[in-house]
Amino acid sequence: MRGRIQSNPSFIAVVDLDARIRPNHPLRKIKEICDKALQGLNSEFDQAYKVGGRPSIPPEQLLKGSLLQIIYGIRSERQLCERIDDSLTFRWFLDLPLDQEAWVPTVYTHNRDRLLSTEMSRNFLARVVEQAREKGFVSNDHFSVDGTLLQAWASTKSLQPMASDSDDDTPTAPPPSEPSSEPSSDDAKPRTGKDILRDFRGETFSNSTHRSSTDPDSRLARKSSNTAAKPSYLGNAMMENRSGLVVESDLRQAAGEGGETWSALAMLERMEGDHEITLGADKGYDNKGFVEICRQMNTIPHVAQNKGPHRQSSVSDEIAATEGYKTSIRRRKRIEQVFGWMKLSACLRQVKIRSKEAVSGLFTLACSAFNLVRMSRLMAVTA
Repeated sequence: MRGRIQSNPSFIAVVDLDARIRPNHPLRKIKEICDKALQGLNSEFDQAYKVGGRPSIPPEQLLKGSLLQIIYGIRSERQLCERIDDSLTFRWFLDLPLDQEAWVPTVYTHNRDRLLSTEMSRNFLARVVEQAREKGFVSNDHFSVDGTLLQAWASTKSLQPMASDSDDDTPTAPPPSEPSSEPSSDDAKPRTGKDILRDFRGETFSNSTHRSSTDPDSRLARKSSNTAAKPSYLGNAMMENRSGLVVESDLRQAAGEGGETWSALAMLERMEGDHEITLGADKGYDNKGFVEICRQMNTIPHVAQNKGPHRQSSVSDEIAATEGYKTSIRRRKRIEQVFGWMKLSACLRQVKIRSKEAVSGLFTLACSAFNLVRMSRLMAVTA
């Protein structure tokens, strides 16, 4: 029999959000891990807010909303709020009642920017890794490290010469454009700001002479000699070799802060315990200073040897001949899956926020989001 559309739908309905989500939905395991991790951050949340005043959006919902934006690759906060407004799955994940309106995008953005700092993101990542360690997914002995460039939310047009008579990195404002004496063919307004066409031919840019007026914390960097230099940040991650989960992260300026090697040493210093571990890395880490410091930190450097006709590797042949070294070299390539997921699925090839602190918090939270997705799949396999 043909079904008919009800012309008078019911305006009152009792709906259980949890019953509307299928039992094998991937977000179920992710929500379970998130809620347990957020319970351990109650003291940090209390310190981040004042006692009096108007109540803000709950910090748990702010972090979980950012995780949804990263996991589903939502490009903007406005689109995220639209999805929350009409998606039962998002409302269930955020513990947002059906009769409550979705957040205003600008209000959500301001509240999130105040909360999402590097320290808060690292604490959340530590809680997620702690749960992975309890489930047996994380190794305490074997790790790999690598870095990648994240394009900043700034273009080459924003590069301006730095003030020569000051010690700061503030870019000077461009000279005002003189109005043209020729009559215009139309009544359009003259182009100003980013709409001005600039001729970069013959002009040289460098990090020592220019800064971006849009994001002064970004630095010019390029992936190879055949690509153009763009304002970027350097994101670094440390992965454990058993399940491919990220245990530490670090974000730095693309130039002037030691690069990937110093970032790897900083992540090693934050690692807990004093037992001997191994650290796999590519040829870019094969230098004498990095290898010696790793040995002083009770770390065996399983770095890919960079040998040549006129170059000798800092990694000894005795270490390179071990089976553990061969395994680390084979497993370290899995860290590229982390960066690939961030740039393609999470849409972080070019970050859409500015300042080093904000990008650092977002990058660390993206590492946590990758762990959540990865752990949900591992839990499904071991169930």
